[in-house]
Amino acid sequence: MSTGHGTDSAPAPDDNPQNPQNPENPQNFENPQNSRTPQNGARKQPRDSADVPGGKRHRHTQVTDAKPAPKPSMFSSLRIRNYRLFAAGQAVSNTGTWMQRIAQDWLVLSLTGSATAVGITTALQFLPMLLFGLYGGVIADRCDKRKLLLITQSVMGLTGLALAALTLSGQVHVWHVYALAFVLGLATVLDNPTRQTFVTEMVGPEQIGNAVSLNSANFQSARLVGPAIAGVMISAVGSGWAFLFNGLSFIAPLAGLLLMRTGELHRIERVPRSKGQLREGLSYVRSHPELIWPIVLVGFVGTFGFNFPIWLTAFTDRVFEEGAGTYGLLNTLMAVGSVVGALLSARRRVTRMRLMAGAALLFGLLEAAAALSPSFWLFAALMAPIGIMGLTFNVTANSGVQTASDPAMRGRVMSLYMMVFMGGTPIGGPLMGWVTDTFGPRIGFLSGGIISAVVAVGVGLALARAGGLRLRVDLRRGHRHVRFVPREARGAEREKVTSAA
Repeated sequence: MSTGHGTDSAPAPDDNPQNPQNPENPQNFENPQNSRTPQNGARKQPRDSADVPGGKRHRHTQVTDAKPAPKPSMFSSLRIRNYRLFAAGQAVSNTGTWMQRIAQDWLVLSLTGSATAVGITTALQFLPMLLFGLYGGVIADRCDKRKLLLITQSVMGLTGLALAALTLSGQVHVWHVYALAFVLGLATVLDNPTRQTFVTEMVGPEQIGNAVSLNSANFQSARLVGPAIAGVMISAVGSGWAFLFNGLSFIAPLAGLLLMRTGELHRIERVPRSKGQLREGLSYVRSHPELIWPIVLVGFVGTFGFNFPIWLTAFTDRVFEEGAGTYGLLNTLMAVGSVVGALLSARRRVTRMRLMAGAALLFGLLEAAAALSPSFWLFAALMAPIGIMGLTFNVTANSGVQTASDPAMRGRVMSLYMMVFMGGTPIGGPLMGWVTDTFGPRIGFLSGGIISAVVAVGVGLALARAGGLRLRVDLRRGHRHVRFVPREARGAEREKVTSAA
């Protein structure tokens, strides 16, 4: 981790990859987020042996040379001035982004009368991430992240202003929207991994989980406000003014970036330009189970489990035979759940891979339950829990991958993460849309939930195996029936049985 500007000051990791206390050990089922103190790089002692997989709890174990951990705070990252500036700017910009999403879809539908054209617009916006996403991470690792964000945020604001000018002047055509959506996607290729990794520079590794959670709460809160404002604005004065608001909203994050105290940033040494950096990043991820398996899970859940515009519109129209108001209600309930999930995640100081896998499993099971719901009110009641689990999974995976990554590789790792998460939309959207149209909304929603749940179980077992654990089922009364135990325990049990015989 960095203690200030300049090179990364973390100590070299333990050379023994089998050491269970090694924070860089890929065999550790727990994420190594809090294995070092933020001040001097020294490893922390576990609070008790229950923090070590398979360890027995000793209630009276004390560590006399360690300071007590501060009480977790839901908003601890906001104590940092640079992050406050960033969060305030993002709150304004995220509201504008949600306004433009609604206005853009409405404009394309008004110009063409075609839902396919709306889908093409969305695909063009996400296509650059699928095609070029990995290169964005390489550039992010090479460049000053604050300066790069000033460029990307400016370009994104200009796309909104250009669309506003075309719409308000009455000169807009659908190809204009297509082109600007693609340009916005190109800017996102650089902006997304840079913005994700810049959070670490603002708050430091010890606060990354809290900051990622607050970023998600920020975005989901804007999801509650932005579409409502856009709907009123479109009805009153037209789509062009929503685009104008979005373009101008980027002034807020730009001002926040300019007002930051650069000396207070946790600077990460920039990677010099050289050949093979993209291949190096892919090899790095592939060789670390605590990175590759969460990214695999994010790819499957993002591609097959997050197709709510398709499923909620289909359920509203074809299953419950309701209108736009009901569709808006379902989205609002899910957004409320997402905000709650983000705030609950912000209280956690430790990122655990088992929480990520468990949240993904519950997310898939809740989707399956919603797909089979016999009534509208049960379906609606499940939207908030789905939002909570979806956001818990997203935050845990995001912060876990960031903290497990070497700082010099973090941009490339996060670009791969975002590529598989966002880049799956052009693939999963049409596929799940076809399943929904062909076999019905219930089968479409059910299939997405089952895929998410099955892959979550597989990834959870893979992470446990990489951590030297195995699943143990114990049917004796008074014992935990299902738990993970060290693999060595099986050999010890067999030896005990043999000696007893």
